[in-house]
Amino acid sequence: MRTFRIGGVHPHDNKQYAAHQPIVECALPKQAIVPLAQHIGAPAQPVVAVGAKVKVGELIAKAGGFVSANVHAPVSGTVTKIDAITDSWGGNMPAIFIDVEGDEWLPTIDKTPNVVRECNLEPKQIIDKIADAGIVGLGGACFPTHVKLLPPPGKKAEVLIVNGVECEPYLTCDHQLMLEHGEEILIGIQLLMKALNVRHAIIGIENNKPDAIKRMQELASRALGVEVMPLKLRYPQGGEKQLIDACIGRQVPSGALPIEVGAVVDNVATIYAIYEAVMKNKPLISRVMTITGKDFKKSGNYLVRFGTPLQEVVDALGGVPEGTGKVIGGGPMMGRAMSHLDMPAHKRTSGLLFMPEAESQRPEEDNCIRCAKCVQACPMGLEPYLLSKLANLERWEDMEKHDVMDCIDCGCCVFTCPSHRRLLDGIRAGKGKVGAMIRARQAEQKK
Repeated sequence: MRTFRIGGVHPHDNKQYAAHQPIVECALPKQAIVPLAQHIGAPAQPVVAVGAKVKVGELIAKAGGFVSANVHAPVSGTVTKIDAITDSWGGNMPAIFIDVEGDEWLPTIDKTPNVVRECNLEPKQIIDKIADAGIVGLGGACFPTHVKLLPPPGKKAEVLIVNGVECEPYLTCDHQLMLEHGEEILIGIQLLMKALNVRHAIIGIENNKPDAIKRMQELASRALGVEVMPLKLRYPQGGEKQLIDACIGRQVPSGALPIEVGAVVDNVATIYAIYEAVMKNKPLISRVMTITGKDFKKSGNYLVRFGTPLQEVVDALGGVPEGTGKVIGGGPMMGRAMSHLDMPAHKRTSGLLFMPEAESQRPEEDNCIRCAKCVQACPMGLEPYLLSKLANLERWEDMEKHDVMDCIDCGCCVFTCPSHRRLLDGIRAGKGKVGAMIRARQAEQKK
């Protein structure tokens, strides 16, 4: 069975707590707080004023540049404030506050459960609808999807790779989405194939999801050029470059994008959102997220409108379990501990994980024993021990020379280190510094 070639680890997937739990729609909040920076790139710019009445699906903030994404009202009601909020990691972001009044949708949105199959749109029209709907990658990066669909001059997509891997432990929302909305995902795949002008699509799914593999194989058998590829269980196979290697055996060069090897990668949740945008005129206003933990009584997969305070969602499900040591936004490998739950759900919110106190404490750090396990585990072929040391010495230029920007923050180095070194902490800090250096250099060159 296929997998990627470099590095990787095998954490226990812990998916049994939320797996096969049907998607449940959460109640609307009393007030929605809608962030304007729910994506990589420039924040969206408000197009509504305080006092405006909005309906569900109405544009409330327009993309702030080419690499940016529109933001739409996830609720109906009155705009009461446009102000900055503090996220769960200490950063500030602008947001639009909407007092919820009923649930009135734009009449152009098809709210029926009927599956729409016929599409007569041209490729550019499909891409325009995706851009208008504010679709971004829902696998974690939140890169504006329409940008992926417009390759730079001289580059052409040869294959669409569909990410159904969901390799992050505990998370099961993509798995359940394939089981419940596989047909819509297949239609979304066909829309993307048309938009990209490719004849081949591969759906990569790890073999711990046999029911999803079977379901998508049944559906793919009816579609020309679409195949399902079962993959060996291995983290972080959901990373773009790892998935490309596993599915088509091509390795994306350092610093390059997937299009360099003729591939475009999209997550199944993103593709479902594309189906809803193109076929149902529904912008991206909600997503399925996994809320789970070993002591969380109502672990499951929940459809949450963006702007809903996470504390309200958790309270409705019984509250934070007693004895919780940390609440992780996302999964345990790539997610981050949250300082509070007042943060609203948004396009990046793939899950909430409640970790018991006993499992949430970092072991005491010891000296590096030069075992090179972090090097063997790194799926990007980097030297984490060296990058961490360079970060501690603030040698940012040397970190750049050793390709720190190729790091995907997967945490394999920390997971495998017998000395419990805080490798990723330093590497992340270094990436921030090196990224700022690169941007400053590019700005200087443009003058």
